[in-house]
Amino acid sequence: MSTTHLGQIFHIAGRPRASAADDALVWLPDGALVIDDDGTITYCGPRDNRPVDATETIRDHGDAYLIPGFVDTHIHFPQTYSVDAYGGGQLLEWLDSCIFPAEARLAEPDFATRIARDFCARRVAAGTTAATVFGSAFPHAQDALFAETRRAGLRLVSGRGIQTVGGPSAEPLLTSERDAIELTAAEIERWHAADTGAPDTALLHSAIVPRFALSVTTETLANLGELYADVRDRGVYVHTHLNENNRPGDGEIDSVKKLFGVESYLDTYDGRFLPGSRVGGAGLLGRRTIMAHAVHCTDTELARMAETGTSIAHCPVSQLFLGSGTMPWQRTLAAGITVAAGSDVGAGDEWLISRVLSDAFKVHLSEPGDAGVAIHPAEMLFTGTLAGARALDMEDRFGNFDDGKEADFLVIEPDRWPPLEAILTQGIRADDDRTARDQTLFALLMGLREPAIAEVYVRGRRVQVSATA
Repeated sequence: MSTTHLGQIFHIAGRPRASAADDALVWLPDGALVIDDDGTITYCGPRDNRPVDATETIRDHGDAYLIPGFVDTHIHFPQTYSVDAYGGGQLLEWLDSCIFPAEARLAEPDFATRIARDFCARRVAAGTTAATVFGSAFPHAQDALFAETRRAGLRLVSGRGIQTVGGPSAEPLLTSERDAIELTAAEIERWHAADTGAPDTALLHSAIVPRFALSVTTETLANLGELYADVRDRGVYVHTHLNENNRPGDGEIDSVKKLFGVESYLDTYDGRFLPGSRVGGAGLLGRRTIMAHAVHCTDTELARMAETGTSIAHCPVSQLFLGSGTMPWQRTLAAGITVAAGSDVGAGDEWLISRVLSDAFKVHLSEPGDAGVAIHPAEMLFTGTLAGARALDMEDRFGNFDDGKEADFLVIEPDRWPPLEAILTQGIRADDDRTARDQTLFALLMGLREPAIAEVYVRGRRVQVSATA
């Protein structure tokens, strides 16, 4: 028995590079998405051409749009209530004055449970079906996050935030070198693929998550490298920050290079964290490693990430909020790196990935000279969906509506947000069908707001969760 969802369908088919997304864009004004009892897609195409099944259940969504679920490749669970926190400065000031104190509140178990529930509810409201989540320093808070995510039926990659050094405001979040490894290893054993027992079918996955190089020591990095070498083949992830803030002298990048005596920031994660970028242990780069931001990378760093299959979570909203600059779009993609969207809540004050894509379009259009580019609407959709699945090394499982994929998708009803309905029904469209298609998708992504997301599905199952009272 199958379930057929009828509506207007957009998705990026196949396995294209970002630059080829426009040729891979599928637009079905009268589309059908057929899903079997296991939540697997068996057909996506014109509704009148779908296989005949006398037992099918039909969900006719009328003029609603069906698109793949959004993938957020960088978001902070402990910062759920810290969106739009005023820190009076850039990254390091904001962490000290706003974020470290806010994250310390999760030491209280009831508060941690509350924030976990609200975090999952906000994900559903924003249509984020899969996410790479920067976790809490406290094991009970991480237990709450995994448990609530499992209850909701969402996809999750997360790990406790690892900090072994820091200033007074970070002190509640710090652990010893030994505890940093033991707590991380215990979380992996407890939660990695806990829902199915197999990483290739699981919704829940664990990650090794050093906050950033300034929050750990060479001993921490060496120990994490050893741990990752032991668990890498089990499908465990690595997630951290890279080259976010470049304020001269006392910003993040200069501070890292001065503290470790390395040639580049990336060296600290590549096992070359000793003075002079000498090798001090096993590295953390690879196809399940996601670096957030990567705003100020050298050509050598980009080449090394491409060589190792390391991906980038692009977070233009938070980069604007903290004055971090703009990741060079064309240069980064030309290096051969997978670039996916990240909200970076709470420095990012938008949960909705389409809003992240909207800011990406604006900032990259304004890059100086030949670096400026108008990102194609198909490339925007790719970045918020299929690229995210690729960054998570799960492109074979979800991210588009190809046959055999798991059915993660959103039902968008424009009339639930009248400004969106107006631009979709009354806006000017070209006579050329392909251009009209692109204009429609662009309007959908740019105008989308959370009220228009009527239904959210993961693996063919509708996800519904309420925030705490």
